[in-house]
Amino acid sequence: MTDKALLVVSECPPLGLESLKVKDTQLRASSYKRRGLGPHRGRLNIQSGIEDGDIYDGAWCAQYRDKKQWLEVDARRLTRFTGVILQGRNSIWSWDIVHTYKVQFSNDTLVWKPCMNGTEEAIFEGNQDAETPVLALFNTSTVARYIRINPQSWYQNGTKGHICLRAEVFGCALSDPNSIYPWQTEPTESKDKLDFRHHNYKEMRKLMKSVQEECPDITRIYSIGKSYMGLKLYVMEISDNPGKHELGEPEFRYVAGMHGNEVLGRELLLNLMQYICQEYKRGDQRIVHLVKETRIHLLPSMNPDGYEMAFKKGSELAGWSLGRYSYEGIDMNHNFADLNSVMWTAIELETDRSKLINHYFPIPEQYTTEEAFVASETRAVISWMQNIPFVLGANLHGGELVVTYPYDMTRDWAPREHTPTADESFFRWLAVVYASTNQVMSNHDRRPCHNKDFLRYNNIINGADWHNVPGSMNDFSYLHTNCFEVTVELSCDKFPHASELPIEWENNRESLLTYMEQVHRGIKGVVRDKDTGAGIADAVIKVDDINHHIRSVADGDYWRLLNPGEYRVTATAEGYFPSSRTCQVMYDHYPTICDFRLTKMPKERLKELLMKGGKLPKDLQLRLRQLRMRKGKDGKQ
Repeated sequence: MTDKALLVVSECPPLGLESLKVKDTQLRASSYKRRGLGPHRGRLNIQSGIEDGDIYDGAWCAQYRDKKQWLEVDARRLTRFTGVILQGRNSIWSWDIVHTYKVQFSNDTLVWKPCMNGTEEAIFEGNQDAETPVLALFNTSTVARYIRINPQSWYQNGTKGHICLRAEVFGCALSDPNSIYPWQTEPTESKDKLDFRHHNYKEMRKLMKSVQEECPDITRIYSIGKSYMGLKLYVMEISDNPGKHELGEPEFRYVAGMHGNEVLGRELLLNLMQYICQEYKRGDQRIVHLVKETRIHLLPSMNPDGYEMAFKKGSELAGWSLGRYSYEGIDMNHNFADLNSVMWTAIELETDRSKLINHYFPIPEQYTTEEAFVASETRAVISWMQNIPFVLGANLHGGELVVTYPYDMTRDWAPREHTPTADESFFRWLAVVYASTNQVMSNHDRRPCHNKDFLRYNNIINGADWHNVPGSMNDFSYLHTNCFEVTVELSCDKFPHASELPIEWENNRESLLTYMEQVHRGIKGVVRDKDTGAGIADAVIKVDDINHHIRSVADGDYWRLLNPGEYRVTATAEGYFPSSRTCQVMYDHYPTICDFRLTKMPKERLKELLMKGGKLPKDLQLRLRQLRMRKGKDGKQ
């Protein structure tokens, strides 16, 4: 992008065709081939369905092939128009692009004034391929209410080429002191005083440092590793005792920027750390309680290399996929160890069901070798997951408006199929919590982003029922650790313009906080040795009728996420007798305490005492005498 382009694009924001700020009713066309190619589909970066011919096609396409066709945008108020971005048609099967076009303006749709280049009508360069966005800036900005894009030449493909395009329009709305346009009342600001802009790597690091300096008692910055290009993967920890796992306090994580061009999650997490710091200092009791009762970890950029690529192109010119992958070209959302296949293969082959495991699946050896095609960023996150006993997390993405929950992978490699975990009901609850408190997702009047209407599913869906994703972070987290995790698709636009960040924060603030609070739902406790009182690490916590166990961590504490209800829970540990109890989960916003005290098996106690050179207690002497007598009787028989 040239310096002039940067200046104009930053001066006037996009009207919002891509972000859906511009409504379908504001778009008209001279003609269109069918509903799926209507003017409402002429939005920058809109994605088509798999089938050509459905109602979700990837552009506006004119019915006729002549120079009289146009796509019209109603800004709904006087606007100083400065430029246009054009893309071709998104389609697996068709190649339709506009090579050149004219632009006209009007205040009433009756009289149209052409965009001029000196004394001649300006002709702008369009696209040479279907996906690269091409920016055209007007020599002189023009004030009007309506703008038309009027194609002049297009890819002919013999007689099969069609006039098809996707667009974004740049313009600054003029002030409206007399309220001539009363419908323009949508909020564009936030009441929170946060740093609403896009932050590159250096700026992100600087902002995180400023938060840490402002709230040194509750924050800590640490790195979990480096990207392929050597950028550190910084995490902000927020806790009343940063740097330490406290007994009974659950660990929570948000991860953003796995796909570097899906940037809203990154900015929301930077906003979130600023907000928590400010509100904690202000004495907001909700935030104070959250900080004191939870150890929070925020990773704003898992793929900083990809982000830098997208950031250099800018919000509207990065396209749909630039920066998605790691520098090595790896899609990290498919890069975690596929433990689903390991589990399902074992189920098919093992005849003795008691030998099957349902949690803590080990990582296959071939995945851990240096030659394995695993991104350095993925390896860093896996090590992070193994070192910190996370209970709950969410993975923030962009490009849709929906919350997905595991499994993300279908069992038989079908393109899509509902594939539930043993904790389906709780995962659905987690997804509903975020979706129902998100201001955009919960708006029943909103239109679908691209090619699937998630409103029909209440904005939540089983990941595998959307599309098959082997090697996802959510599935890996569930099968390899104790942590439950969902994916949040935050917005239709992967890279929203900076002007839209305040309202995006307003849309997501309550969702981000409420979802974090779910880490306190269910049961928690400490598994201890009955004699010594010491915590027992690696004890298995089993809940009747839910075929997925979790384990206690180093100090014996555990957390089991559960919906309200009565559960029979059993704790087992090597060398101990199992112990069971009934635990009641209430509708309260705090967990039910379910502690366990396990009794060592005689052999284990004997080994321990003999190693220490201690005297055997009377109950153990009696137990051993009974065992010897039983053995003696068996020998005589």
